[in-house]
Amino acid sequence: MNALDRIKDNARAKKRRVVLPEGTESRTIQAAKKIRSEEIAQVTILGDTKEIEALAKEHSLNLDQVEVVNPAQSAYYNDFVSEFIEMRKAKGITEEQAKKLMADPLYFGAMLVRNDKADASVAGAINTTGNVLRAAIHVLGLKRGINVVSSCFMMTIPKYRDVNDKVFMYGDCAVVPNPTAEQLASIAASTAETLNFLLGEEPKVAMLSFSTKGSAKHEDVDKVLKAIEILKAEHPGLKVDGEFQLDAAIVPEIGARKAPDSEIAGNANVLIFPDLDAGNIGYKLTERLAGATATGPIIQGLAKPANDLSRGCSVDDIVDVTAIATLLKG
Repeated sequence: MNALDRIKDNARAKKRRVVLPEGTESRTIQAAKKIRSEEIAQVTILGDTKEIEALAKEHSLNLDQVEVVNPAQSAYYNDFVSEFIEMRKAKGITEEQAKKLMADPLYFGAMLVRNDKADASVAGAINTTGNVLRAAIHVLGLKRGINVVSSCFMMTIPKYRDVNDKVFMYGDCAVVPNPTAEQLASIAASTAETLNFLLGEEPKVAMLSFSTKGSAKHEDVDKVLKAIEILKAEHPGLKVDGEFQLDAAIVPEIGARKAPDSEIAGNANVLIFPDLDAGNIGYKLTERLAGATATGPIIQGLAKPANDLSRGCSVDDIVDVTAIATLLKG
């Protein structure tokens, strides 16, 4: 059983609810059907009721198996408007603006998650990443102790050394272009937590660089070292070390030679890249040259789960991300 199969099994056991704000999009309807048939989660679909009914008929989705909600006609609508005005009053939001936003399925879906009417939100098939994350940040906010929303990819390598379907978590590969040391520390903490939530493994975090343990001097290396210092102070129980070149982080013989006193060197399962250039290039290299499966981006750092999708996503992508998102509640 590979990592994604284990995640789906864990999601089934949790019996949680996902809200899908893009209910007037055909892939979302097909995904809802599959999520229910595979018993991965309960499903709430948002959007115009008549459009959803027409798509459900087209794709043979039994609407008795899901909850369909038109935000502006929901019994929660007025309460959510009032709550959102209170949340955003320091920003000078008006009642008219709040009403407009609460009629938006992205914002309404995030409010369902905020109020524990759903455990996670999944969108992005027709909405931009910016719109998905903006709604999530405005409504859900950041997790305590985390200062930036970031992402990671679950990279499943068909065969790494003597291990089949070896999993590494790569962060950040999709959201934060040039993180500060403080943000890099938050990205590492979030990615370590994601690994633990999804797979139940103890994170071993390698902070990557072009230098290993002082082999080079540069301000970019200094940023990584500062991030490690912050991580160790704020998360004393977390196994983290660096700075490491990639081979020192994941190849035991090289790790033992370059960093003999490290408990992480050569055995890392969480790889934190110093910036988005390195992270994005790194995950795509692994995907294309090693035949790895890249699952993500997995959005992390929010107080409660909300995940983005690629606008080119498949039905199976939506199903997979739903299983992941429901587990990120912890």
